[in-house]
Amino acid sequence: MYEQLVGIIPPMVTSFGANGSIDEEALRADARYLIETAKIHGLAVCGSTGEGHTLSIDETRLITAVVTETAAKRVPVITGIIANSTAEVIERGRAVRDLGVAALQVTPVHYVFRPDDDAMVRHFAEIAAATELPVIIYNVVPWTYLSPELLTRIITEVEGVIGVKQSAGDLKLLADLLIMTGSRARIMTAVDALLYPSFALGAVGSIAAILTAAPTLCVELWEAVQAGNHKKGLELHEKLLPVWNAIFADNLPANTRYCMELQGRAGGIPRPPMPATSEEQKGPIREALRNAGLI
Repeated sequence: MYEQLVGIIPPMVTSFGANGSIDEEALRADARYLIETAKIHGLAVCGSTGEGHTLSIDETRLITAVVTETAAKRVPVITGIIANSTAEVIERGRAVRDLGVAALQVTPVHYVFRPDDDAMVRHFAEIAAATELPVIIYNVVPWTYLSPELLTRIITEVEGVIGVKQSAGDLKLLADLLIMTGSRARIMTAVDALLYPSFALGAVGSIAAILTAAPTLCVELWEAVQAGNHKKGLELHEKLLPVWNAIFADNLPANTRYCMELQGRAGGIPRPPMPATSEEQKGPIREALRNAGLI
């Protein structure tokens, strides 16, 4: 039922204009580029790369509507929700329910107090039931990071939770999760630095900022691993890792936009208070893209 959620699914940046509004045409243009030129397999909006924590419910609906309309069912679209209460997640999910999204990508709460495991199970159960949409858990918040055991419990007990976007840099946690969930869930990697081993271990795809920064290379990497061409996979990994090393910073969405700009794609500007890419960051990013053959 959820086999369409596979492969390279870039988390799109949100195209903000100088006045903070959503640049719908830039959003459409990049969705078209990613689908028609880069040949990606799906799109995600309103996640952390899209600065989803800054978006209102109306903006979340608008962005989702623009991208689903542009995708026109050629690829599935996932809407991200970053919110701190079960009720707000449900409200946002219901706001996009009629737009044809394939799933919601939902973070655990990101305030400093962590709900216990039973409360976490109830949180995702209520979201899935109330929105009537498939849910992918975006496992990224450091102090609310969910163990492979808890993620497996949620997937087992909660109808409607169909997978996990496993973030952070610990590849062993991804490997454990893949073994524990087996074929019951769509396990996507967001270990940007280690896409090649993630795919080799069996991740069904990726939703990660590096895919937006360098989509064509990431599609090539996915296809190489699926074809069993690990020599090419390793070569592509060696091109992508320096790109990730150059862009990884607290202003990652801004640096992802700079990669887009260097490749002729408009991504708008960060939403304050996130700073734009600094002059010190631009040089290493340009060099990494040049060495990767992207510019």
